[in-house]
Amino acid sequence: MAITPKSRLILALDVTDRKEALHIVLSLGDIVDAVKVNYPLVLSCGLGIIGEIKKHTNVIADFKVADIPNTSRLICEETFKAGADAVICQGFTGRDSVEACVAVARGYGKEVYVVTEMSHPGALDFLQPHAMELVDLAKSAGASGIIAPATRPERLSLIRKRAGDLKIISPGVGAQGGDAAAAVRAGADFVIVGRSIYNAKDPYQAAIDFTEQLRR
Repeated sequence: MAITPKSRLILALDVTDRKEALHIVLSLGDIVDAVKVNYPLVLSCGLGIIGEIKKHTNVIADFKVADIPNTSRLICEETFKAGADAVICQGFTGRDSVEACVAVARGYGKEVYVVTEMSHPGALDFLQPHAMELVDLAKSAGASGIIAPATRPERLSLIRKRAGDLKIISPGVGAQGGDAAAAVRAGADFVIVGRSIYNAKDPYQAAIDFTEQLRR
């Protein structure tokens, strides 16, 4: 099942404690469209944490899968069996590796998002010069969408024009300096927010504040 934009807000759950993670998920109710989990949480709590979070909301596994096709296939199979709705993979490994991820996702009725340009400064070194090629690869490989930076809305706008019907998830809102509303205006379907929500005094209200920004 595809993750559809309602609030347009995805929570990046970059914590490592199981109780804390589940408390945050429960406290946000149905505000967010999905929770994005990364290696720190899964390495700390085990792959089962995906299924626990899935009981409450959609789960995106931000594993940035980047390996040969067979290994990528195995990673995606275990991740989807655990309950994830989507997997994020890297495109720089080439078409065959991305296609392996997409094939597994289709078998489970799930989604794959391909990184085109990350939100941190280091993305300018190697990823940015090839971002448009990675967009084209994601389209031709049959991915559901791509990752493009909220921290650089001018780049996001260019990527949106190239992406066609691909969904765009934009990280970097909040602590990294990206603006939620600006990212959506530039073409993002979803924005990712982490620390600015779960480290807030009132995470629920912080999430509401972001959703209100996204409606403007």
